[in-house]
Amino acid sequence: MATDTVLIDARGLKCPLPVLKLEKQLAGATAGTVIEVLATDPMARIDIPLHCRQNGHDCVLEEVDGTLRFTVTRNG
Repeated sequence: MATDTVLIDARGLKCPLPVLKLEKQLAGATAGTVIEVLATDPMARIDIPLHCRQNGHDCVLEEVDGTLRFTVTRNG
């Protein structure tokens, strides 16, 4: 498991706040940093993977009991 995992709890926040919080963390992160984002806004299902694709980061989505969990790995 990665040594540095950052958790962003964006549950209850509406678009675009979850992706903005992720963007802020990614800006200060080094390559290989893992960031987990918890979100409940359905738009995050679209916004976060799109942001990751556009910026070259890996993103894995899991959904558990209505909470979206994005595991994002900072590339580059």
